[in-house]
Amino acid sequence: MKKSPLPPDLLAARAQIDKVDDEILRLLGARAKLAISVANVKRAARIASFHDPERERRVLSRLSSKGAGAFPKSAIATVFREVMSGCLSLEKPLRIAFLGPEGTFSQMAARHLFGLAAEYVESTTIEGVFDAVESGETSLGIVPIENSTEGSVTVTLDTLVESSLLIRQELELDVSHALLSKATSLSRIQRVYSHAQALSQCRKWLSKSMPSAQLVQTTSTGAAALEATRDAAGAAIGSRLLAELHNLDVVRDKIQDRVENATRFVVVSKTDAPPTGFDKTTVAFSVRDGKGALRKILSVFEQADINLTRIESRPTKRARWEYVFLVDLEGHASEAHVKRALAAVHRMSAFTKVLGSYPNAAKAGKSAKPIAEKRPRK
Repeated sequence: MKKSPLPPDLLAARAQIDKVDDEILRLLGARAKLAISVANVKRAARIASFHDPERERRVLSRLSSKGAGAFPKSAIATVFREVMSGCLSLEKPLRIAFLGPEGTFSQMAARHLFGLAAEYVESTTIEGVFDAVESGETSLGIVPIENSTEGSVTVTLDTLVESSLLIRQELELDVSHALLSKATSLSRIQRVYSHAQALSQCRKWLSKSMPSAQLVQTTSTGAAALEATRDAAGAAIGSRLLAELHNLDVVRDKIQDRVENATRFVVVSKTDAPPTGFDKTTVAFSVRDGKGALRKILSVFEQADINLTRIESRPTKRARWEYVFLVDLEGHASEAHVKRALAAVHRMSAFTKVLGSYPNAAKAGKSAKPIAEKRPRK
């Protein structure tokens, strides 16, 4: 028998790891059986919703806080989110609509929240995401609502106001743009494809690093990646997930002009979330014509000691120069002081609509960073 060139201690350690891995597999099987039992109980009790994001959040928070010895705490939630996703697929496949095409940051946000085992339905428009949920084709939808450098996604705001769906959850995702190409160096790239917003967010880097390159706008970063696969002298700006999906190399990473660039996504559903103690509520209202009308409504929140974290206006599209105001406030719509304030606003305004109450991502610790799919070339 040929002697192994590896040290005996290393072989022994690897054998122990194999045993631990086998035990993890056994426990995963046990957890899967319990998940099936839970599904049977829910069916018998006629519980319509198999997915409980609040329960999931509590479990992930508890496990992350508890820790696992030398295992990185930051990775615990990632591991168990995939375990939960796999088990949920045994109960009832969770279908999620997202703004496509594949490889967009919307898909990355969806995968972060719901794992790889969920079924993802691609939509070409934000309105299409809402339609998929409203029709029952999917249980949930995820759409971008705000970018830290480019501002609000107006289509999402307008659709929320018109739709019957509510915000159920939010996620802040760090947006890290990469230059993706089949070319071997920057000097070989003559054209850069991407969505207008991505090009804008990388404007300074492009001007400094690729001043002679032609910038070509596309309908999405996914479409840009397709162009880069067809153009030997082309490159795309997009997520690292696109590099994996389209077999492109990450020529340069993190090329966005602002390191703190982030996008806020919201999950839309037919119901919003129950109170957690660290909630946020989004409200839309319009004011009646009159001196100081907006100030009087905002004073209602001040008198109720309710903090407004965001306010902006949008044209109603029903009449000229008619606007609807959208505010994010701290608290849940079911809380007594928030309920009283909203009732007062309703009496004073021409239109009032609660767009959803949901856990505050910053306070719930839901801030996320995209997972690196490929390492950039030096």
